[in-house]
Amino acid sequence: MKTNKYINSDGKLIRHENTIYFISKDGKKLPIPVEKIYSIYSYGSLSFTSKVIKLLSKYNVPIHYFGKYGDYIGTFYPRGNNYSGKVIVKQSEYYLDGNKRIYLAKKFVEGSIRNMYKNLSRYKIDFPVEKELEKLKDSKTITEVMSVEATVRNNYYGNLDKIFNNFKFEKRSRRPPHNEINALISFGNSLLYSGVISEIFNTHLNPSISYLHEPFERRFSLALDIADIFKPLLVDRLVFYLVNKNVLDEGHFERDLKSCLLNEEGRRIFLTYYKKRLEKTIKHRKLNRKVSYQRLIRLECYKLQKHILEMENYEPFVIWW
Repeated sequence: MKTNKYINSDGKLIRHENTIYFISKDGKKLPIPVEKIYSIYSYGSLSFTSKVIKLLSKYNVPIHYFGKYGDYIGTFYPRGNNYSGKVIVKQSEYYLDGNKRIYLAKKFVEGSIRNMYKNLSRYKIDFPVEKELEKLKDSKTITEVMSVEATVRNNYYGNLDKIFNNFKFEKRSRRPPHNEINALISFGNSLLYSGVISEIFNTHLNPSISYLHEPFERRFSLALDIADIFKPLLVDRLVFYLVNKNVLDEGHFERDLKSCLLNEEGRRIFLTYYKKRLEKTIKHRKLNRKVSYQRLIRLECYKLQKHILEMENYEPFVIWW
């Protein structure tokens, strides 16, 4: 089984024959078995040679880069063999056709809303899910759809302080996050976004053609569409656990007057638990077999691909546990 590799410090990648090594800033040499790696996530200054790129390309291993605040910067992705002209044409058609686009946009938001509701219901917190879904159903434009999503997410975030035993969330803040909970959510969301990019690249879908978020240059906006569905499961539930089980405390953060960020040890702990969460399995209702949480994202991409090829109507992933 392939796994993700997280690099949490500055260093460089070198290649010796058919093996890649990470050389840390203090000179430690760590082998990276490329044939067993799914993706590499870099949270420091990372350099590498063309020989490294060639080997990563051979095994189709991307490198995701993150900045000071844990925000996603970009991805080196090897030239793949998954591109399909037919899928790109159909994907574009579904963006250009207003009715087809808004159907998908509504489905992405529906999945997101239902999953946020599922999280709050575990803590017996009332949430007007059906009322908001009716507003979503009646929306006529993408702007109205996004307005419903924004209202629901603000209400959802407004309830999070009822869940946390430690730290205060207060309200959502980004770039930079202003407190510990915001730092954790931002860090997790960036991880999820880059992970969705990896899954999209393993299908025939084009990551720059989206339906809820507007496509822009230098942004994989389809990953934003799909990531919204999985934030409650893969990010929020993990944050609830790490905080309420005291896995992370004040000593795992760096603060100044304007920001609050995970320090190196805090990132290491978060990444360790996030990796475990991706590898966790659940028995899939439709497939009738166990699949990992990470695999759920790929399956969501496949469902979207089947929809635009008019093989099967798309219905969003909704947490059932």
